[in-house]
Formats: sequence, structure tokens, C-alpha cells
Amino acid sequence: MTTYIFFEDALRIFTNAYLLSAVMLIAASGIGLAVIETIEKAGER
Repeated sequence: MTTYIFFEDALRIFTNAYLLSAVMLIAASGIGLAVIETIEKAGER
């Protein structure tokens, strides 16, 4: 028994994965910048 993934389903999976990775990258960079800013503010004191 072979299961096939239709092209539309595969395209939807790849699109969702791409958009999710872009959102996660933006969120991670925002968190990283916030951490760096906090460290810099702590170093100024």
C-alpha cells in the first residue's frame, strides 16, 4: 500500500513551513535584541 501526497497538499505544507519559519526567525531576533539591550543597560550602571 503506497500513500501519495498530492501536489496541492505538498505545496500547502511547504508554504506553511516557510511562513512559520519566517515568523519564528522574526520572533527569535526580537527576543535576541531585547536580551542584548538588557545586557547593555545593565553594563552601563
